[in-house]
Amino acid sequence: MSNHMYVPRFFVRQKITLMVNRFEIHAADESGAPGQLLGFAEQKRFAFKEQVTFFTDSTKTRPVFGFKARQVMDLNSGYDVTDESGAQIGFFRKDFAQSLLQTTFHVEGPGFTGSGKERSLPIALLRRVVDIPLPIHFEYADSTGQPLMSVERKFAVRDNYDVKVPDQRVDFRVAAAIAVGMDVLMGR
Repeated sequence: MSNHMYVPRFFVRQKITLMVNRFEIHAADESGAPGQLLGFAEQKRFAFKEQVTFFTDSTKTRPVFGFKARQVMDLNSGYDVTDESGAQIGFFRKDFAQSLLQTTFHVEGPGFTGSGKERSLPIALLRRVVDIPLPIHFEYADSTGQPLMSVERKFAVRDNYDVKVPDQRVDFRVAAAIAVGMDVLMGR
């Protein structure tokens, strides 16, 4: 795969307006605070969420990566993560059967396959019955149990995710697509 991008930690901020879901992805700076903008996406609210494209910034002139459903009507078939030229660099899908109790996603990228699920079963179950923005903590590991990445949502009104990627095989664009895709799919 060409020009692998590795970012050890980044933040996904979601801003929701009446018409649009906006996602901004910022790298963590040395102090651990949000720094450089790495990606920007907007999605019309209530539009069918089969594709999300990320651009360098809010001018939306240059796409950098995105993800799209393999089969538009079958969300179980999963999502391809693509680079700016449209070439596949990763894949993820929600496991609907396992997700009845604990939301679970399967992920693939160059040199690894793995899955991630909510760390806390009690919070996972509580989240299904109360409509408050509980903290969410997902841990992803490869098939041997090595940590791939983690996605954490703090207890906040607006969705802010702190994404840590200890495994250098995980391309930033794949990790970011998974973090945003989880947000998009968790509501289903």
